[in-house]
Amino acid sequence: MTTLSTPGAAGESTAPAPFDEPGFDGQRPRQLIGERVRDLVLNFRPSRSGIALTVLAAVVLFIPVRRYAIPIPLPFALEPYRLAIAILVVLVGVALLIDPTFTWRPIAFGTPLIIWLLTMIVSVAANATEITEEGLASGAVGALGNYAIVVSLLYLTRQLLRSPRTVNTLLTALTIFSGIVGFFALVEKVTHQNIFMKLATVLPLEMLRDETEAFRAGGARAYASAQHPIALSVMLCMLIPIALYLAKYAAWPHNIYNRRIFFGGIVTLQLFGVAAAVSRTAVVTLAVMFVLLLVVRPILGIVLASFALPAVMIAAAVIPKPFEAMFGGFLDPASLIASQKTSPGFTGAGRLADLEPALAIVAQQPFFGSGLGSRIVIGDTANSFILDNQWLGTLMEVGALGVLGVLALLLIPTFRLFTYAFQPTQTPQYTALALALAISIVGYGTAMFFYDAFGFFQTFMLLFILLGVGAWVLTEAPTRESVVGPASGQVLARPLDGGLRARRRRTD
Repeated sequence: MTTLSTPGAAGESTAPAPFDEPGFDGQRPRQLIGERVRDLVLNFRPSRSGIALTVLAAVVLFIPVRRYAIPIPLPFALEPYRLAIAILVVLVGVALLIDPTFTWRPIAFGTPLIIWLLTMIVSVAANATEITEEGLASGAVGALGNYAIVVSLLYLTRQLLRSPRTVNTLLTALTIFSGIVGFFALVEKVTHQNIFMKLATVLPLEMLRDETEAFRAGGARAYASAQHPIALSVMLCMLIPIALYLAKYAAWPHNIYNRRIFFGGIVTLQLFGVAAAVSRTAVVTLAVMFVLLLVVRPILGIVLASFALPAVMIAAAVIPKPFEAMFGGFLDPASLIASQKTSPGFTGAGRLADLEPALAIVAQQPFFGSGLGSRIVIGDTANSFILDNQWLGTLMEVGALGVLGVLALLLIPTFRLFTYAFQPTQTPQYTALALALAISIVGYGTAMFFYDAFGFFQTFMLLFILLGVGAWVLTEAPTRESVVGPASGQVLARPLDGGLRARRRRTD
């Protein structure tokens, strides 16, 4: 598995720009986009935050990163997610300046963010001479810039979350969109046609890079809207806890039984997508998430297991080859370990084969690493090897200090969310959401051992969006003492007959 080079950094484009006709100076599309952004800014209201977040969720989950660009003549490739984030930054910034009702909301996770970012800056400073002499300064600056863009999603999400209704809108959009991605991943697995690579036929996008293929279990693995099958499976795994939360607390369907059926179907589609990706990383991630749930909510864990076991048996019968590829290795640990020790020193080497040479390099610069952005793993200028392990990659680039920064980024929010989830003074709906978010973050941290997580932006951006939701839970979610019901905007899940009984009491 490899990460793709960033086309935006080099301004590469494999498709001709549609604005290169004779006499066309490129000013008109710039003017049109400027007018649209101006209209958005002037007409934006806090009540439209849900729409803005839904559009953001669609861009993140549906448009593959590093595959498409907005067809505007610029010295770099303007990817859709960058444009969406830039527009939201302007919207939120202007709203904070001119709208007295749109006030700054607390972030909650500022400390771990600062720790993480500082570790990378310190690593670059400690290796400034070497990075400059080797011509890698642009890589370090580019990496910091990319991380800043992704981190802004936490701030944007938090500022746009103004009510429980908006939170419900965002989570529902993410979950339904992930179900759609899972469905089309299954279609891709069967037909070998990726619908997400055909978006340029219906949207004003230009292709930056053609589709690639990965194989396992005698067939192609699905990419869908992700950069790699593993990244696809991790994204779907991260949103399974959110779907289970919504099965009880979503605003729609109104009837709790219909709601459970609907979001149960979404979880099924998510698992179909995981199966289409044929990823053992997803199996490990789901296992860790389930064990964690079993420890903190044993009854819920047992209930979910009672549904999961029949589904696993059906999957084994219906898709035997992908099932064996995903689960079979765990039944033969010796063979699995041996497969991870193959081809040491070569591209595509097993993860365990990379461990010894990587640690030998780490021993030379254990505290600050070789510097953020100093490792190039593909292309003519490659100076390192692919690890498929974000934790190990961070240790090599940013050193032990960087690993501490990543631990702070993931563990502090997880601990705070778990603490919130077990506070009796909080509303059960939001303790359940805090638990779902914490489990999703733990799942992401687990998957980081098996792929270069920070290089695959879809899951990376999703992490910070979920952190933004977690920040809202910790700072603004209604408590038990708050007004409960429509007056507070809180969405309550209850059987329809309970609502009927309440109405009868009012009429009596």
